[in-house]
Amino acid sequence: MTFQDDTQLELTDFSVETDVFRREVVAGLRGDQKTLPSKYLYDKRGSELFDAICEAKDYYPTRTEIGIMEENAEEMAEAIGPGTVVIEYGSGSSMKTPLLLEPLEAPSSYVPVDISREHLVEAAERISERFQDLPILPVCADFTRPFDLPEAMDSNAPRTAYFPGSTIGNFTPEQAQELLKNMYDETNGGRVLLGVDLKKDVAVLERAYDDSEGVTAAFNVNLLEHINRELDADFDLGAFEHRAVFNEAHSRIEMHLVSTMRQVVTIGGETFSFDKGETIHTENSHKYSPERFAELAGPAGWDVEQIWTDDKDYFSIQLLVAKK
Repeated sequence: MTFQDDTQLELTDFSVETDVFRREVVAGLRGDQKTLPSKYLYDKRGSELFDAICEAKDYYPTRTEIGIMEENAEEMAEAIGPGTVVIEYGSGSSMKTPLLLEPLEAPSSYVPVDISREHLVEAAERISERFQDLPILPVCADFTRPFDLPEAMDSNAPRTAYFPGSTIGNFTPEQAQELLKNMYDETNGGRVLLGVDLKKDVAVLERAYDDSEGVTAAFNVNLLEHINRELDADFDLGAFEHRAVFNEAHSRIEMHLVSTMRQVVTIGGETFSFDKGETIHTENSHKYSPERFAELAGPAGWDVEQIWTDDKDYFSIQLLVAKK
């Protein structure tokens, strides 16, 4: 569905339906290891809390990536080439987007894609005010699944998928590979510019995902508030605590919500029992070596053409091009 909203942005809306939300939540909580889909961390409040996480002193990825962009954006823009459509996956507040759009030569349009509709529209309006001659075509959709691109987009223009942050790490390697395959199709085998967080000291990682200011903990617990509000659930927010640990075997940070007591939670009439100490696994953040990520991208149709990193090799921005 495409319409003009009161900001005069042409929004394409594929918002997740409530019954899909309920079905995915219930399926995750029925498992031996209870899980919740991490995409539902990003309601409006969750998106605002994530923006606050990006500014927390313990959270290195955002400021490191911005530093890489500030130093290398012109080189990235030259490698991407002129006239491209920029499709940003999980655009959120589009904080880093101007760093890419500014040096690009005559971009065709900007297509931010995010599951949080209100946050998406607010961010798209800010970008529109800054880049007044650039068509801004937001899409509200679950980008983890294939979605239709806006009809107003120039179908003949080259396409670049932009996936900043370390969001690719939220997916299992198999899921990440499937997403990269979708990007191949949605860009017609164009280009992908994405952030990939690199392996590093465990203490640095665990501080980043359990920050001393407690913002990540609030972000994680807000997922339960989102479920309470949308799915007629009765999670006691005070009865769950945030935990972030590094799983060496899978090279990933895992975020969990830990039940502090024996309790029963009801969601739309269905009950779920929790033992004291039992966890809900809410999010992963996989960390890669450059070699391992190249191995992942290859079967999805991509070669890694160029990598930009910071002085500590904490984070990378990688340009993928279609295999010849």
